[in-house]
Amino acid sequence: MQIGIVTPTYNEAENLPKLVSALFTLPLNLTVLIVDDNSPDGTGQLADQLKETYPGRVDVLHRPGKMGLRSAYLNGFQKVFDGGAQAVVQMDADFSHDPAALVGMSKLLETNDFVLGSRYVTGGSVDERWSAGRKRLSAFGNFYARTILGLPLHDVTTGYRMWRRETLQSMPLERIQSNGYVFLVEMAYLAHCLEYKIAEAPIYFADRQWGKSKMSIKIQMEAAFRIWQVRWHYRDLKIAGKKGRL
Repeated sequence: MQIGIVTPTYNEAENLPKLVSALFTLPLNLTVLIVDDNSPDGTGQLADQLKETYPGRVDVLHRPGKMGLRSAYLNGFQKVFDGGAQAVVQMDADFSHDPAALVGMSKLLETNDFVLGSRYVTGGSVDERWSAGRKRLSAFGNFYARTILGLPLHDVTTGYRMWRRETLQSMPLERIQSNGYVFLVEMAYLAHCLEYKIAEAPIYFADRQWGKSKMSIKIQMEAAFRIWQVRWHYRDLKIAGKKGRL
């Protein structure tokens, strides 16, 4: 199975070479698409160098500036589809998502439509260096989203996912409105409304070792409000189930 990894980047020059190197040690047929939003630290130029180092395995999508997670992934999906990917991975470039987890996720994808890398199932965990307050905030944010949306999943805010190509291609992705981190929740909710088979693979979520986190209180507050809009936006699909597929 050819697996196309889509990883959006903004100021990830310290992490990107290490990530690509780690991915290509795995016993999987992988390609990597780097979607860079004109990072001022030179991530885009570094991505071009990696493309030359790994011809046919690394590709780069350059964008003029920060255009949001939604368009980064939707543009990236189409590009890896064009490259023949049979499965698509969403993952961060900062090593918070352990590349080794992809092996177990790919096994689960054989019998599922969509696999979440989950911090909150048995065997999953978050960085032990996190403070108790940060752990509670993360757990509450996840609980808040899945409770409001009625999702029978343990980790709906995780950004580590693996999809079957045909699952993504049959979803009405043009309906997705969120452009920040809620985009991830909205994608999972859309898949649930359409009754796709979803599995969760345990992951260890590590704090980034290099670079600066993009998460902020403003982003978290916006996400809390946006969850309610997501619930309302898909009320027709929630009622119709598979009949609501477009």
